[in-house]
Amino acid sequence: MTTPAALDAYQWPPSNAAIAVRVGIDPRTIIRFDGNVAPTPPASARPAALARALADINEYDRGRYEPLRQAIADRHGVGLDQISLGAGSDEFIVLCARIFAEGGTIATVPPVSYSMYRYAALMAGATVIDDPSKADLVFVCRPNNPTGELPDIPDVAGQLIIDEAYAEYAGVDALDRVGEGAIVLRTFSKAFGLAGARVGYSIATPELTSVISSRQAPLSVSSLSASLALAGLASPPDVSAQVAERDRLTGELTALGLVPVRSYTNFLYIPMENSAELVEKLLPYGIVMRSYAGGLRISVRDELDDDLLLDALRTVLLGAELPAQPVRHRRATAETLLTVRLRVPGEGRVYVHTGLGFYDHMLQQLAFHGGMDLRLEGVGDLETGDHHTVEDMMRTFGEALDQALGDRRGLTRYGEARVPMDEAIAHAVVDLSGRATASISISPDPGMAAHAFESLAQTARITLHVTASGLNAHHVAEAAFKAVGRALAQAMTRDGSLVRSTKGSL
Repeated sequence: MTTPAALDAYQWPPSNAAIAVRVGIDPRTIIRFDGNVAPTPPASARPAALARALADINEYDRGRYEPLRQAIADRHGVGLDQISLGAGSDEFIVLCARIFAEGGTIATVPPVSYSMYRYAALMAGATVIDDPSKADLVFVCRPNNPTGELPDIPDVAGQLIIDEAYAEYAGVDALDRVGEGAIVLRTFSKAFGLAGARVGYSIATPELTSVISSRQAPLSVSSLSASLALAGLASPPDVSAQVAERDRLTGELTALGLVPVRSYTNFLYIPMENSAELVEKLLPYGIVMRSYAGGLRISVRDELDDDLLLDALRTVLLGAELPAQPVRHRRATAETLLTVRLRVPGEGRVYVHTGLGFYDHMLQQLAFHGGMDLRLEGVGDLETGDHHTVEDMMRTFGEALDQALGDRRGLTRYGEARVPMDEAIAHAVVDLSGRATASISISPDPGMAAHAFESLAQTARITLHVTASGLNAHHVAEAAFKAVGRALAQAMTRDGSLVRSTKGSL
């Protein structure tokens, strides 16, 4: 038997672990600006979304995930018989090359575009040509990866595929071309924040959809991934914040002399020579970007992450001093999914959102009065009450604080604060002891305040004493959280280089 010739493999970027070993950094400090994905998972991606699929994990789905296909069809105003599901839009790119151009010709618009089209051509034994009017199959990447531009759609004689992976960021689409015979590809990997789930879909006429589906594996999408996608469609993404951040980052990069092409996506492309050299220089700072022969591609994340990128760029390009870097931490359980970024000391820039308004506000008060920069986001099983989410948000914050304190060398160690709020008064004393101890008295307690402090003390490895009393439970709790924040701020001040213990360690 003749062994088939090997093709050039798709080049995956190195893992965080590999990068960390090569440049000698902690892999937890690495931020990926090379994937064009959402900065955080969607609120819908939580264990409850998978519960039914897990209960039936021993079964095959008999309807090819009809509820998900119907939800997609409803979203785009087309029929159920116009939707095919696949393992990301990449499955359709490869499949369409084999269906429409096996041994034939393929063109891409623009000519410099997503590398997967070339790999699909190789797998189909097709030849890549420059003239789309003469190709059997034409891929139009709109908006385009890697440049972010919004190309015109040409008139072609062959089969037209319009890859709209980033359409949500552009605010325009080409669904009107479906009736003319075009196939539109979409994905849940980008705006929906489900890159790891690997779910994509095609929108085409019923006739083309039948052709595509007949050549697919029976179920290339897992039931777990289908459940996550269906949950995502129930609360579609709002990309306005990331679009605004894209514009802000464009301005900041331009001020540094790195002028991006106008982008209709969630990434920026900067034409430049020797982009690989700049990418390499940023790796020791935990910044990973994507270089091309003619430019540099940077994924837009959120303000906190993007500011770290800008800090590193100013250090590399201008010789500026690099500010203290925040701790990044994630906590995932069967009940909650929480991410936190924490910098101490900070400037009081705080954002907390878990869906529990009152306790989000309480942690905001603690971090603000503690002089920290904190961004904590996530979701929990709020349908069961607030216990799990409050406990885990404080444990997550405590774990990040423990990392930020390190060996606690040079810190004052002890802090104390008294805070009034109207009729309420709170007294907090903290010791960055390395030992988890909590003595809490809050009267009246709004429900979870005492347990919140106990959870914080356990994971931050601090000794915490809090007494708070008054008439209004809200006032009592808020005074207590402010007092703990102020006590922590005092304990975290630097007063030299010693570990404040005769043992030599905490």
